[in-house]
Amino acid sequence: MRRALQVLVGQILVGQVLVSIASVALATSAQAQVDYPSKPVRIICDSAPGSATDVTARIVADGLSRLWNQQVVVLNHPGGGGSIAARTAAGAGNDGYTIYLAAASVFTALAGAPGVADNLPLQLPRDFLPLTFVSQQPMVIAVSPALGISTVPELIAKAKEKPGEIAYATTGRGRITHLTMELFQMRTGVKLQMIPYSGGPALALGDVAAGRVQIVLDSYSGLAGGLQAGAIKGLAVASLERLPGIDLPTVSQTVPGFFAGGWNVMLAPNGTAPLHMRKLGFDLRKVLDEPQVKEKLAALGAYVNPMSADALIDFINSQQKTWKPVAEAVAKEAAK
Repeated sequence: MRRALQVLVGQILVGQVLVSIASVALATSAQAQVDYPSKPVRIICDSAPGSATDVTARIVADGLSRLWNQQVVVLNHPGGGGSIAARTAAGAGNDGYTIYLAAASVFTALAGAPGVADNLPLQLPRDFLPLTFVSQQPMVIAVSPALGISTVPELIAKAKEKPGEIAYATTGRGRITHLTMELFQMRTGVKLQMIPYSGGPALALGDVAAGRVQIVLDSYSGLAGGLQAGAIKGLAVASLERLPGIDLPTVSQTVPGFFAGGWNVMLAPNGTAPLHMRKLGFDLRKVLDEPQVKEKLAALGAYVNPMSADALIDFINSQQKTWKPVAEAVAKEAAK
């Protein structure tokens, strides 16, 4: 009897210890959730200040700062077709205090193609952990006023008159702006000259305004200043339907079915704790659902589309299949 009682008491004590351990673990987890973030968070951006991706990053950073009552700063690392920012973000640590706003181009680059860095294209979840889709920005095609045209049909006609003489500015070789114009050339039968500007459209606008380069394209946010100032002239937007608040026809009115756009996704370095991933994903989607954030992005021609991690991976896989033939054609042409 005494032995049985001792065993029973021992079991009770062990149970109490296990309950205490579990309680401490839950309390620690809850406290970590409450305390995070307890210091400034960095968003690595792969584009230059003033670019579409940069403006999007700053809108999201402002929303997170308000939500967390904690500073969220945007760090710009342009160049290398997005590879510099990708390397910086991957090596920044996985403590949850660095996240990475990646543009479409780092996923649609063609591995091994001339000018494409050896760490591109990115693959999920091999290279980073997916948090959420942020926004999509259909491309806007604009031209120098000196070109003397106002419509896409006029641009096509002018380009056919002067094959290879009309130049367009992009945010870098292999970037989505480059691929968009390559797709445009394939669909229209024109031949244009590509001029890369790794610093983003802000650096190209002066040349386009002066007529040294004739065409520039980016999302509306990247070109808004030049358009509003009359330094460049908008021709069309590469969405399937007209964008509310932006008085431009669509490219698809001339080239049926033509659609091209930049998009941004938020990622975290591999090894980021699941607790932080859940918090980041939930809070990012909460910020993106705020009416004021949606309005700010819509005013820039960007549209919010939050996704789960699995849906984000599926979306990126689909985009890679869409753009791979275009990228392969670019690489083949460059190899001649």
